[in-house]
Amino acid sequence: MTASTTPGLGERLFVALQHLIPQRWLSEQMYRLARVRWRPLKSLIIRVFARLYRIDMRLALEPDLAAYPHFNAFFTRALRADARQLDPHPRAILCPVDGAISQIGPITDGRLIQAKGHHYSVRDLLGLGADETHPFDGGQFATIYLSPNDYHRIHMPLRGDLTQMIHVPGQLFSVNGTTARLVPGLFARNERVVCRFDTEAGSLGLILVGAIFVGGMETVWAGEITPPHRGRDIQRWDYSDDCQHIRLEAGDEMGRFNLGSTVILLFPPDRVQWEQGLEAGHKVQLGQRLGVRR
Repeated sequence: MTASTTPGLGERLFVALQHLIPQRWLSEQMYRLARVRWRPLKSLIIRVFARLYRIDMRLALEPDLAAYPHFNAFFTRALRADARQLDPHPRAILCPVDGAISQIGPITDGRLIQAKGHHYSVRDLLGLGADETHPFDGGQFATIYLSPNDYHRIHMPLRGDLTQMIHVPGQLFSVNGTTARLVPGLFARNERVVCRFDTEAGSLGLILVGAIFVGGMETVWAGEITPPHRGRDIQRWDYSDDCQHIRLEAGDEMGRFNLGSTVILLFPPDRVQWEQGLEAGHKVQLGQRLGVRR
C-alpha cells in the first residue's frame, strides 16, 4: 500500500471503535429516539439535523419541519412530484436513489469490488447456501452510498416482477468510504435485505445494506423488515406464486431506509451497459440514467 492510500491513525481508530461498541444496542436506541413524538425533543432533533446537513426543504412534498410527527418521518420524507425527473430513454436503467457511486463495474469470478484492494463474493452478499446458484457472475454491479443529507427512499431502476426477498442478519458497521476501505467484506457482513426481480434486463438483484444507527429497512409490499429486535436466522419470502404477484414500474418506490446506508444493484452478463464516465465518487440522483439494457 502506497503512502497516499495508507489509512491514517484517525481512520484506524474509527474502524477499531466500531469493533468495540455495541452496534445493535446503539442502533436500538437510535430506532427509539427517531420515533419520539414529544414535540420539544423531536422538533429540536429535526431542526438541528436540517441545519447541520443543509436540507433543502423546497424539494420536500411537506416543506414544514413542524409538520413531521417524529424524526424518522422527516428523514424518510417524500419529494415533490417534480423534484426528480425520470430519464425518458426507453431502455434506461434508472438510478434508484440519491447518493454517490461507491463502486461500479463488472462482476468477476463471482466477486465485486468493495474498495481498492478489497473484494467480496456475490454468494455471501445474497446470503446463499452452498447448493444455491445465482445468475450474476460475469454481469455488472453498481454500489451507491446514501449520505445523511440524501433522500432516503429507494425506487425501481426498471420495471420488475418481485420473485424473492431475503433478510440476512449481520453486523452494523458504518458504510462510509473509510470502513469500505478498511473492513473486509463489509457489505456481505452487514445486515441486509435482498430483493430479486424478473425484469427486461434479466434477473435483478437489489440489495439494501444496513449500517450503524439504521434502525430499520422496509419495502412497500412488506413494511418494516429489520427492526432491531429481529433474530439471527436468515428469513426468506417467495413471491413467485401468481397469488402474490407484485409488479413495480420503473421509478416506483420499492422501499426506504429508516436512517441511511447503501444500495447495490446486480445484473446478469450481457444485459446492461453503464453510462461512460460513471466512477467511484460521482454524485448521482434518483431517476438519472445509469446505463441502458441491451
